[in-house]
Amino acid sequence: MIKSSFSALLFSLSFLIIETALLSNISFLPVVPDLILLILLYVSFHNGPVAGEVHGFVSGLLLDFLSASPLGLNSLIRTIIGFLTGCFKNFLNVDAVFFPSIIAAIATFMKALLLLLVSFLFGGKISVYHFSSSIFWIELCMNTILAPLMFAFLRIFSAWLIPLPKSSAYASE
Repeated sequence: MIKSSFSALLFSLSFLIIETALLSNISFLPVVPDLILLILLYVSFHNGPVAGEVHGFVSGLLLDFLSASPLGLNSLIRTIIGFLTGCFKNFLNVDAVFFPSIIAAIATFMKALLLLLVSFLFGGKISVYHFSSSIFWIELCMNTILAPLMFAFLRIFSAWLIPLPKSSAYASE
């Protein structure tokens, strides 16, 4: 469990650097896809709600340090998304192409709604998504399109990201 959590955080940190250093500097991209959210969804679906909470909190904290948002804002939102996603661990088959896209779209909507809800607590001092603006819809489309590709990429590293069941771990000894 610790190895998979640490590996997932290394993946998140790597993709966070890619997001902030590379993708945000591409001039024809009006919005950067939320690759960290896609990693969170993969880890949560395969490892359950506790791993989703932990990964959501730590990856959100990393985002908070690199953004201008109040400390804890991304942590709160991603902890909630990680927990709720992890609750569906044994209910959905996320190995199909179709489900990661649907999950990513729902999670992007949840992120926008949670930001809107939390902005009321901060008195409107944080920037939120406007559902009528093209920025939200472009990010939603990018996350939806990239989700199956990201899940397929992360599936290559599933030995590091998903802990072995206890019965399998004892069988190999």
